[in-house]
Amino acid sequence: MRKKIKHILALLCIFLFVAQADASNLLLIPMDRSQSNHLKAYGIAYDALEKGTNVEWLLNYRGGSFSMEYSDHFEKECLLRGVSYERISSGQYASIMNVIEENNMSVVLLEKAPKIAVYTPPNTMPWDDAVTLALSYAEINYDKVYDTEILRGELNTFDWLHLHHEDFTGQYGKFYGNYRNAAWYIQEQLTQEKLAASLGFSKVSELKLAVAQEISNYVLKGGFIFAMCAATDTYDIALGAHATDICHAVFDHDGIDPDFNEKLDYSQTFAFTD
Repeated sequence: MRKKIKHILALLCIFLFVAQADASNLLLIPMDRSQSNHLKAYGIAYDALEKGTNVEWLLNYRGGSFSMEYSDHFEKECLLRGVSYERISSGQYASIMNVIEENNMSVVLLEKAPKIAVYTPPNTMPWDDAVTLALSYAEINYDKVYDTEILRGELNTFDWLHLHHEDFTGQYGKFYGNYRNAAWYIQEQLTQEKLAASLGFSKVSELKLAVAQEISNYVLKGGFIFAMCAATDTYDIALGAHATDICHAVFDHDGIDPDFNEKLDYSQTFAFTD
């Protein structure tokens, strides 16, 4: 009887050990409303990729959750960064896969942490730019690049490029109307003109066009860009106006080409045609 009890206890211990190990082998990071820190959660996924751990992006499942192999390191990082997580078993994972398969959901396997560049002036602080602010807070590594680095060909060392407020037409965004007499606006124009001259360009619009063309070549070679705000349209406007001058004298000290409409070339653009 004692032997039988010992045998049962031994089997029970083995069962509990296996169950405990199984319960710990996967980490689920939900991205729905239960997530306490969404930006930091992206940083956890990026950290896993940097350390050679594959991450599954569960599109449309609980807000686009992430799953990965469990490790003490990732659990500790979740706790330190205030990221909500769940430890799940392989059985629970299988149930999740069934839900995904039966609904409008899919799984994307992430295997490599992309090397990220953010197009932003070198003298800006992380809080000056929405992209650098978000990436810094999420603890996702990135490098700054600007005109000098791009014209040197350094963009080709990156997998991903973020563009934000830049006006690639050389007209300094939408600020002229209200801020043309402000000290910061005048200084920005002088800084940009000095940079253009140092790189061999007679005016800022020519420099920005060259940068836009380098970015276009980067994408054609397989690079990724994510553009926001002014960068989404001024980029294509600059490419489309490569053979003419669309800048008023207040921006580049010479007049607009009166025939610029006839010289626009949309074959060079990414999206816009007119």
